[in-house]
Amino acid sequence: MTQATIYHNPRCSKSRETLALLEQQGCDITLVEYLKTPPTAEVIGDILAKLGISARELMRTKEAEYQALELADTSLTERQLIEAMVNTPKLIERPIVLANQSAAIGRPPENVLAIL
Repeated sequence: MTQATIYHNPRCSKSRETLALLEQQGCDITLVEYLKTPPTAEVIGDILAKLGISARELMRTKEAEYQALELADTSLTERQLIEAMVNTPKLIERPIVLANQSAAIGRPPENVLAIL
């Protein structure tokens, strides 16, 4: 049975669909409601490394908080962007699934099948 961790927002349809897909695949699921229990900077750094993307690529740039915090500023470092996600987890793209030492963003939900 595949162990999978999902960083989940139950109000998000894609997150709910991805969770249902993991359940259909028979995964042993650890559910993290990241808005209630935000990941640490170290966890986000690990997720970014597994995804092979930059911090900015993991951010929801259309959120009002992204604009309010002026995160479009290209002089901001990876560390500053990661800290913004730690402090404002709503900025983190969702859902993120970790399994088999890999990560995938469930947009669309079928993306996670590649790491199971």
